[in-house]
Amino acid sequence: MNKSIRIHAVGGPEALVYEDFPCGEPGPGEALVHHTAIGVNFIDVYFRTGLYPAPIGLPFTPGAEAAGVVEAVGPGVETVKPGDRVVYVGPPGAYAQRRVFPADRLVPIPDAIDDRTAAAILLKGMTAEYLLRRTFPVKAGDTILFHAAAGGVGIIAGQWARHLGATVIGTAGGAEKVALARANGYDHVIDYRSQDFVAEVRAFTGGGLCDVVYDSVGVDTFPG
Repeated sequence: MNKSIRIHAVGGPEALVYEDFPCGEPGPGEALVHHTAIGVNFIDVYFRTGLYPAPIGLPFTPGAEAAGVVEAVGPGVETVKPGDRVVYVGPPGAYAQRRVFPADRLVPIPDAIDDRTAAAILLKGMTAEYLLRRTFPVKAGDTILFHAAAGGVGIIAGQWARHLGATVIGTAGGAEKVALARANGYDHVIDYRSQDFVAEVRAFTGGGLCDVVYDSVGVDTFPG
């Protein structure tokens, strides 16, 4: 029997129940993936506590991303085959040993990337791509400010923006996080706990400020 972590009622960590839950067989256009690693995200906690209602209702299996090996495919599937290493992002359901998933949404994992890394970075990497390439297409010569620079998305975004030729400014809380952001592409990192980030940005840019600010923090940073 397939094992999953299920949530029958919202609450604390005790709401996570490890139990048998059938995954079914892949139908047309689907693949059965045996998970080897799953990503853990804040959104999983929000669904578990009820801060955000789970999009599929109760009970449900949390988890938006996972990596694994294709065990079987349904009729008409040609994009993947049994034995392929794949990763995906999707609706809740990844906290499980196995899952049936649309085959055309599975991403092959390159040989140089291990399963744990793949499961941890896909959603964050997609977020960074959306922010840097579509929300505001960052180009060489731009100056950007990225709040929460030491978070998962921030670390990827810092490296990516530097590669694009931008001047990259970040904010983080505490010396350890400041050092982490600085090691991942940021030209200048501001400790928002002890520094006025508005004044620091003005000083660093000579009063020129930024072409774009990415703010996932909200109330503490938006006015500045």
